Amino acid sequence: MLVAKGKKVVELNLKKDKPTQEEMLKLILGPTDNLRAPTLRVGKKLIVGFNEEMYESVFG
Repeated sequence: MLVAKGKKVVELNLKKDKPTQEEMLKLILGPTDNLRAPTLRVGKKLIVGFNEEMYESVFG
């Protein structure tokens, strides 16, 4: 899972890192408790938020 928060990118391996549900919700939900946009599923990766460098690494 890749999550863009501003200029920062958080990368989590859900099998290895095993984040709690609360930790995951903090990353993927916005201030209004809605899913942050854009949210994409690419193969086995979940991509949340927008960061140009992150998108280039995934799609480039």
